[in-house]
Amino acid sequence: MDDMRGPSHPGGSARVHPALRALAILICLSVAAVAAFGGYKYYTLRPMYHFQTVPVVNGPPEVPSQASFNVLLVGSDQRPGDAAGHSDSLLLVHVDLRDTRFNVLSIPRDTRVYMDGHGYTKLTSVQYVAQAELGKIPGIERAVAAVEKLTGVNVNYYAVTNYWGLQSLVDAVGGIEMNVPFDVRLTHPWYPEDRGKVIRKGLHTLDGKMVTEVVHERDSLPQGDFSRQKLQEEALKGIARALLRPSGIVHLPEFIQRLPDFLIATNMSNDDILSLALAARSVDLDTQVHYYQVEGESHSLYDDILGQRNDQFVPNLEQLHQVTKAHFATGTE
Repeated sequence: MDDMRGPSHPGGSARVHPALRALAILICLSVAAVAAFGGYKYYTLRPMYHFQTVPVVNGPPEVPSQASFNVLLVGSDQRPGDAAGHSDSLLLVHVDLRDTRFNVLSIPRDTRVYMDGHGYTKLTSVQYVAQAELGKIPGIERAVAAVEKLTGVNVNYYAVTNYWGLQSLVDAVGGIEMNVPFDVRLTHPWYPEDRGKVIRKGLHTLDGKMVTEVVHERDSLPQGDFSRQKLQEEALKGIARALLRPSGIVHLPEFIQRLPDFLIATNMSNDDILSLALAARSVDLDTQVHYYQVEGESHSLYDDILGQRNDQFVPNLEQLHQVTKAHFATGTE
């Protein structure tokens, strides 16, 4: 149940980072929405007007007192036709409309959590077990509830994707410029010919194949998963810049055509996406998007669902709650 399954691929199989794809898709949706935006909608979809009341995934709608809300991006390993999937990557995005600021918290998939009726397990397993028991959407909502309990803040919207398409998404915008903050040696590449290849620290122009290879790497990085999260951040910036540049508009039709294959589930309406696009249309990726990581330690602990010990990430809850209270609270928790 807790096996890590990547997509079948002619060059081999490997685990990709669907949360990276999730945020890329959200950016794609926003840019596409702006391109199709009609003037008559402007008044009703102005972000400060549209998001006056927002849903709470596991509660009644709320009026955000700080003009902000949270979106949980979930990358699932669910294959087409499967009834359930693991939450393989999770990004909590806080949208602050007043200051036009986006805060992003990367939550490790192996975080130790308590699942009612089952006991202690990894966060990644909550979605799988709940979907197997309750169905697709209730299972996703159960995983969202686990994130809410862990972080102490409400989740207003969610978007779930699977493994497919990071390579094709990057290629659809003609490749990206990506800052690689440290040397990356490919130890478990998708393509055998890339094994052992080193991407040196610095700015690189990369196609979809190489972006996928770089953000998949973990073992050769100075801080393991935390360094991989940094690579995801840099790839996201590269994808966003490629989409927002004038020439990126040429690639939008191909993006739009592919989107339904990647978005498994969301509670965001088309108007929600249009309004979010208006909020993000002039964001400076270097000064208005801020990334946070969860501190903690890994330990071998008993997993009540699997009935055996495995490696679990035990977060520093005091530090986590300080971060979420300061940067992810909507004022209604």
